[in-house]
Amino acid sequence: MSSNAIFRKNVTQTSSTRSGVLPPGFASVREACICWCITLAAAFGVSATAQQVTAKEPPADTSSAATPQSRDLPQDPGTERFPTAVPVPEPSAKKITIDSDRQSRNGNMLLLDGNVVVTYGDYRLEADHIRYDQTTGDAEAEGHVHITADSGRESMQASRALLNIHTENGRMYNVSGSIGVKLTTSVKPATGVLQTGGVVQTIRSTTYTTDNPFLFTGREVIRTGPQQMEIIDGTVTSCQLPRPDWQLAAGHFLIRDGKARAKNTLFRLYNIPVFFLPYATHPTDSEERQSGFMIPIFGNSSTKGIVIGEQFYMTLGRSADLTVGAEYFSRRGWEQAANFRMQGRNNDFLRARYSGLLDRGFYQATTTTTNGKTTTTNTYVNQGGEDVAFSGRKDFRLHTRVAADAEYLSSYIYREAFTDNFNQAVSSDIKSYLYGTTARNGYVAAFETDRYQGLKIVSTGEQIRIFHAPVFDLDSLERRIGTTPFLWSSTMQYAGLKRTQGTPSAQTGFASDLVSRYDVHPQLAMPFGFAGFRFRPSVGLHDTYYSHSRSATALPGPVPTERTPGLNRFVTEAGMEMRFPVLERTFDTGAFRKLLGREARHTIEPEMNYRYASGVTDFARTLRFDDTDVVANRNELEYGFTQRLFLRPTKERACGANEDPAETNSSCGGTRETIRWKLVQRHYFDDTFGGLLTPTNPDGVVVLNRRNVLDSTLDLSGIAFLTDFRSASPLVSEMKLSATDHIDVEWDMAYDLHAGRMRQSNVFLDFHQGNFFGGLSHARLYAPGRFTTDTGGGSTATSLISDFSQLRVLLGYGTPAKPGLSIAANAGIDLKLSQVQYAASQVSYNWNCCGISGEYRKYELGSIRNENAYRFNFTLANIGTAGNLRRAERLF
Repeated sequence: MSSNAIFRKNVTQTSSTRSGVLPPGFASVREACICWCITLAAAFGVSATAQQVTAKEPPADTSSAATPQSRDLPQDPGTERFPTAVPVPEPSAKKITIDSDRQSRNGNMLLLDGNVVVTYGDYRLEADHIRYDQTTGDAEAEGHVHITADSGRESMQASRALLNIHTENGRMYNVSGSIGVKLTTSVKPATGVLQTGGVVQTIRSTTYTTDNPFLFTGREVIRTGPQQMEIIDGTVTSCQLPRPDWQLAAGHFLIRDGKARAKNTLFRLYNIPVFFLPYATHPTDSEERQSGFMIPIFGNSSTKGIVIGEQFYMTLGRSADLTVGAEYFSRRGWEQAANFRMQGRNNDFLRARYSGLLDRGFYQATTTTTNGKTTTTNTYVNQGGEDVAFSGRKDFRLHTRVAADAEYLSSYIYREAFTDNFNQAVSSDIKSYLYGTTARNGYVAAFETDRYQGLKIVSTGEQIRIFHAPVFDLDSLERRIGTTPFLWSSTMQYAGLKRTQGTPSAQTGFASDLVSRYDVHPQLAMPFGFAGFRFRPSVGLHDTYYSHSRSATALPGPVPTERTPGLNRFVTEAGMEMRFPVLERTFDTGAFRKLLGREARHTIEPEMNYRYASGVTDFARTLRFDDTDVVANRNELEYGFTQRLFLRPTKERACGANEDPAETNSSCGGTRETIRWKLVQRHYFDDTFGGLLTPTNPDGVVVLNRRNVLDSTLDLSGIAFLTDFRSASPLVSEMKLSATDHIDVEWDMAYDLHAGRMRQSNVFLDFHQGNFFGGLSHARLYAPGRFTTDTGGGSTATSLISDFSQLRVLLGYGTPAKPGLSIAANAGIDLKLSQVQYAASQVSYNWNCCGISGEYRKYELGSIRNENAYRFNFTLANIGTAGNLRRAERLF
């Protein structure tokens, strides 16, 4: 390097220097000329051996026949005389760039002063003064030392540093920095008049791009490799420096493989020593998952007692993890839990969870009355059990996949008494299924295995289990027959079915052997239209064969029995679907422009659908497994309309974050559907459904509140309203109101004109404005009930009506990640019993990198569960949570 280059403001060092117009790879004119001469000699057939300049000697030829002359000649007539030249790549060089205000040289030593910036490899070194040895690569930096990586994953500030630019290792003193956190650096002009050499100075400010950075300080830091170092007399934290809320302090930290490890660690909260840890680890990258023990769980419950637990989290590669743990209930025993997660390509995933309780039980006082005499005894109650769930999906091709969602529950009482989810606690159904499907050219083939488990009587544990094992389906989507207007489609299915009913110790209800069912359902349709009217007539055949049947016993009555003779059901179908032109009109909102917007459009979409089916003669002998088995004769007309009100309150605009347009490739704002109201009813021309509803007593009167579940009711409403002769169904209404972007209201109801009362009504209200949110829902049901119900003593009695009224309320402010105060509360109230079934309230406060939450939760579920639970957690950012208030149970 020339003396003039030493004092240039920018000095660049590389392993080689190119100048002039020489071809790439040549260091001088002399070397280029020699290579050109060799090339010309080769072109004229002159034998020559070219040696490339390299640091290694050429390998010796160990062949005895190898001579200088023979090595130049082809080994056989087919070999090229002159091999193709392959250039040897140059050794990789580390580019070093130096920038400073003042520079001087003392032999191989460069002395740099004033705003010194040295970049080497992926790193940038800044300091007030640097001594750099060009031969060894050693650099000594002093004054405002700042080392960063161009990738933004490492940053350190120190008072002094001894580094080797070639190895990128060294020592730093009085260090504060971060690892595994991507940083953004902004350059702003300095305030005031601060000039050096006529150039305005700049101030660099660093901003963290994550809420959970890994930060550290140390008296001395020894760097041994990329993101590998030792910290002497230091601290680590996830809080912003220089005054973090919490710290882990130790005499020696070892950072390696994405973790900071230390022994004899002291945990400090607001610089106050809290507890001592013999061994502690801390992840250095907030985006990477780390295996290790979680913070212990503590809690208290009126039924469980004092709760103490611990969990271990294990990473299983980049896309899977496992969490296992146990909790001890001082009043009940041990509960175990495990949770496995795996995410595959695209939509592939696998989930599994397990929970179980080894309950030591308790003695519960029970009272019985016999002949006017009251007796009280203590009965041993064990509410232990197991709950296992599995779900997964695997896509082999675009239209070929398998999926599963299975659950096993050993005891409903266990789930009702110990689950933290109210909806799960009161659920009496468990469904499991496994299916696979493939589609090609409009044909869909599938197989399925599923299991239904439903609780019938709580006190005895009587359950109904229905199995579909296996089920094979072959469906054909609609396709045209040649050039005709006719469309045909079909479904074919084979199913192996089994149904049992009883308690865990005895068979108390109907049971069947494995039953084979063959079902074929072809259809033919011819859609057409004119003048805005659309019509779709269709005909079909529905043939179903059962390998077994049942005794024709009316319900309620004796338990039916299975019969060996099979049963064949052949049904002919016809239908006509009619769609009328949409009636619409646009109104100017006039004086209501500020409230409703510029325009309002009202549309009415009427529709009619006629269905006819005949051929069901042995409905009472049909085994019941699913909706295929409740096909009955029908002669009915469905009619209704859908009204919509569209408003244009705002101008069209580009969609913002987390905002989806109403239609594909459209903008947001503009027109919005504000009201949608659908009204539907059915008229039955045959009010006996082919004689299915027949008199069941000597007076010839249909037994009231006898539930008749038919396909005609299932596809209209979930209520079994066919309790007697009727010519019309309940009036089904579905209304949804989106008054603003912050309020949604929905009201679904079914009013029975025949009975003159509301059968069911569901109201939903959702509100969100900024950090405020709320919700209200009311469910009302007055419909025929089950034939049997629990009377509390294990016996059964007729239940004529299912009558209940439920109210749920949710109010809150804030979010779990919001700094400051957040509060929320919800409750479920049984209006028929005037009783709060469950209630919960949560309060949390977050600051900097810590947060604390508390909760009170109440369950009132009869004799099975009457619990008051107090929960809390204390959260450390990027570390974990101490307590038993889990994320999935938050109200926010």
